[in-house]
Amino acid sequence: MSFDDVRFPTAISRGSSGGPERRTEIVVTGSGAEERNSRWACSRRRYNAGFGVKSLDDIHRVVAFFEERRGRLHGFRWKDPLDFKSCAPAAAVTPLDQAIGTGDGAAVKFQLVKRYGSGLRDYVRTVTKPVAGSVRVAVGAQEVTGFSLDALTGVVTLAAAPPAGAAVTAGFFFDVPVRFDTDELRINLTQFAGGDIPDIPIVEIRT
Repeated sequence: MSFDDVRFPTAISRGSSGGPERRTEIVVTGSGAEERNSRWACSRRRYNAGFGVKSLDDIHRVVAFFEERRGRLHGFRWKDPLDFKSCAPAAAVTPLDQAIGTGDGAAVKFQLVKRYGSGLRDYVRTVTKPVAGSVRVAVGAQEVTGFSLDALTGVVTLAAAPPAGAAVTAGFFFDVPVRFDTDELRINLTQFAGGDIPDIPIVEIRT
C-alpha cells in the first residue's frame, strides 16, 4: 500500500469532525433478546475535513494536497485534533503514559500502543505513526535515552534489553494513517471572497 509520510494541513484538520467507528452485527431473536457480534477487532477512524475549510487559501491547499495524493490512491498522516498523544489532550506527555511491554532479558523491540478504558475491557490501539522527536521511553519507571524509533511503524528499539520483569513504558505524540475516501472534490465558490468544500471524507487505513 502506497503511503506518503506527510501530514494533512493541521490548520484545516483542527476544524474537522469525526471519530472512531466500529462494526457490530445485532440479531433480534423471536423472544426479543439480542445477539451481538463485533465484526472488527479494531476500531476505524473517519473524519470530515470540510468543516475546517475557512478561506480560498484553504481550498487551494486542500486541492493541491488531494491532487498530489491522486485522490484515494496514496495514504498520508492526519492529526486527530482530539486524540493525538499518549495522554489526555490537556495533560503533558511523560515516559510513563503507556505500557508497551515487559522485559525478558532478551527482547529489545517494542511496539507503541495506546490503551482506552478503565481496566474492565481495555482496547489496545497499535500506534504506527508516532511523531519523530516526541517519543519518550522508560524502563522500570526510569527514563532512558538509548533507543531508536521507526516513525513509519511505531517500533521502538532499545539499546539494551530490559531485565526480566521490568516494565517498558512510553509517551508520545502520534498521527493517524489515513486516505481520502473520495476521488472527487465538490467545491462551492458561490461566495464572492470565499467558498467551501462541504464534504472531504477521510478514513483510517492499516499500514
